[in-house]
Amino acid sequence: MASAGFNMPVTPTHLPSDNFNEQSQLGRLPNGVYVPMLAFFTPDDEVDIPATQRHTARLLAAGVSGLVVHGSNGEAVHMSRQERQTVIKAVADAVRHESDQAQVPIIAGCCAQSIRETIELCQESKEAGATHALVLPPGYYAGILNKDIIVDFFHSVASKSPIPLLVYNFPGAANGVDLDSDTILRIAAHPRVVGVKLTCGNTGKLARLVVDTPKVRNGKHDFFVAGGSADFVLQGLVVGAHGTISGFANLAPRACVRIGELFEQGKLAEARDLQHEVARADWLAIRYGFVGVKAAMPYFHGQGELGCVEPRLPFKQLAQDGDSVKEIQQGMAGVLEIEQRLVAEATA
Repeated sequence: MASAGFNMPVTPTHLPSDNFNEQSQLGRLPNGVYVPMLAFFTPDDEVDIPATQRHTARLLAAGVSGLVVHGSNGEAVHMSRQERQTVIKAVADAVRHESDQAQVPIIAGCCAQSIRETIELCQESKEAGATHALVLPPGYYAGILNKDIIVDFFHSVASKSPIPLLVYNFPGAANGVDLDSDTILRIAAHPRVVGVKLTCGNTGKLARLVVDTPKVRNGKHDFFVAGGSADFVLQGLVVGAHGTISGFANLAPRACVRIGELFEQGKLAEARDLQHEVARADWLAIRYGFVGVKAAMPYFHGQGELGCVEPRLPFKQLAQDGDSVKEIQQGMAGVLEIEQRLVAEATA
């Protein structure tokens, strides 16, 4: 069975901002699990740098292939631009100190409604240490938006951004705009658009993109196609996905990585059983959103992470002794047991 490449050998590096030179930026991102990191705040409502860096180190130790900041799990819409840069710098610094990998992608959400501001966000993200930008279509004026405008938006940003782009197809965060495979293929014809995250959950679309993007990229297999949720990691791999960008991996990164490893090894029955457990738990993360994922941080990573549960207003943390957290804990208990076993095996 073809390998998904979830454990690719890499060489040591020094500066995370130098992880990708121009040539490697335009090669395909490494296969595997990418984690759209949560944002953490202190009791005084400031960015919690120690918690951010502690979580970065935890995820790298679990074997993830890359990190995403300022995705929908990362509360970018609750942060100033200066705070966004602070988070990227904190993650990049932790990567420099914690990783022995040469190419740990740091993908920054750079989502705005105008071409001009999106390019500015890409520039600021590059300066802070990001290697790639994740960009939503500009959905605010969805009623008068057409496919030509969307394609021009991405091509214009890609031409002027100092870092390559990934398309972020998440209708729920883009006023219902759901890019079809034909439109994404048109966008993918630009050489500096190097991937897509499909939070829409459409595995048929994913399969079409895997097989058809080389046709619009001069025969190159250099376009990264990833699902956007942990509840269809295996389904994506079966039709050729290169990885997943999954918020649930904040809680169970090793379980998510393990699905890919089992697939690579041809152990489909085991991969399917693990996917079943992950999908069941991920449904709670989807239902409760980033607030629910934050509430589960102490459950998965210890009581020392109780300070990580607080979202920014207007959202409020779930009561740790409330029915919602009890439901989350009960529904995620199976994956927690698996994750703890995988940690024990890795540290034995």
